Amino acid sequence: MIDVLLLDVNETLTDMESLRDDFEAVGLPRHSLDAWFAATLRDGLALTAAGAYADFRELARELLEAQLVAAGIEPSDEKIATVLSGFTRLSLHPDVEPGLRRVHEAGVRIVTLTNGSVAMSEKVFTDAGIMPFLENRLDVSTPQRWKPHPDAYRYAAEVCGVPVDRMGLAAVHPWDIDGARRAGLQGFYIDRRNTPYPKAFLAPDLVVPDFEGLAAAITR
Repeated sequence: MIDVLLLDVNETLTDMESLRDDFEAVGLPRHSLDAWFAATLRDGLALTAAGAYADFRELARELLEAQLVAAGIEPSDEKIATVLSGFTRLSLHPDVEPGLRRVHEAGVRIVTLTNGSVAMSEKVFTDAGIMPFLENRLDVSTPQRWKPHPDAYRYAAEVCGVPVDRMGLAAVHPWDIDGARRAGLQGFYIDRRNTPYPKAFLAPDLVVPDFEGLAAAITR
């Protein structure tokens, strides 16, 4: 079906729930994580749509500072670091390692592509034991276009030296699946929460409950 499996990182591979503890530690409600992460994606995608670019960490930092100020909390460097460093302490969803192991053993090349930075996930992947499965880890700093801009996916295909139609993106975000499909890739929706896929987006080529289900589907 594909030569290269392209992976989204945040939420698709990593379980971000532990970041709620970090928000609570700096005095913000645990649910603040949702608004902050959504705002970071919103502003990054808005800048991309306008033909501009911002680094994920810097944008996330500024939005976190604004959130702290709005809550009447001094946005100290220590508080900012407490939250942002939480990305390096995330765990993977339990289905990721066995699923990727099976994909890797089947000879499918595996590459990550994130709107964040490659460095943010290095410790997480190493600790979880999936680093040997990954041929390459990419972020959008080179094309300077956040996903779902087509240039981000085409950049990954160029690095891998494959036509876009021989690459499939796995993600939990429908907007990411839609962007990949419009760029010519196949799209694999990881639907852990049994969430209906929006009809406004191009439909995925596969809908699976987790990476073990994806591995079974693409290695038959």
